[in-house]
Amino acid sequence: MHTVTLVVSSREKINRRFLRAFEGEPQGAFISFESPELLFKVISGKRWELLKVMTGAGPMTIREAARRLQRDVKAVHGDVQALLKAGILQKTGKGLIIFPYEAMHVDFMLNAA
Repeated sequence: MHTVTLVVSSREKINRRFLRAFEGEPQGAFISFESPELLFKVISGKRWELLKVMTGAGPMTIREAARRLQRDVKAVHGDVQALLKAGILQKTGKGLIIFPYEAMHVDFMLNAA
């Protein structure tokens, strides 16, 4: 199963993972955010729903994603654009959108202030 991990990571941790990957050590698929606030800003409630519908579903049109979500196409288009900009969704050569993973894992810890 091809899984992506959404993680809240410091720049240092990201750099260490990059260096290990550069040395040939498999790292898996990660999408990193600087803070939980940024993660939740980029992936709001409606965007979580969109990712849930697209997980493992293969390429589709925005209109098809909107139909599956029973949402307005224009609203879904805005969410798709935000997720494309963040590098979470991808576009195929034919212009379809895809979330190329079969599972998503979210990993971060909240510490006492």
